[in-house]
Amino acid sequence: MVDQEKHVATDKARGGSTENVVRYVLGISLALAVIVMLLVLWM
Repeated sequence: MVDQEKHVATDKARGGSTENVVRYVLGISLALAVIVMLLVLWM
C-alpha cells in the first residue's frame, strides 16, 4: 500500500518567523569581523 503525500502550506511547514533579523545579524557580524581583522593587521 502506498501512503498518501501530505501537502502542508509553506507558513505552517516553516518552523520560525520570517523576519529580516537574520540579515541584520549577518551584516553586523560581518562588519565586526572586518574591523577585528583590520585591527589585527594594524598592530
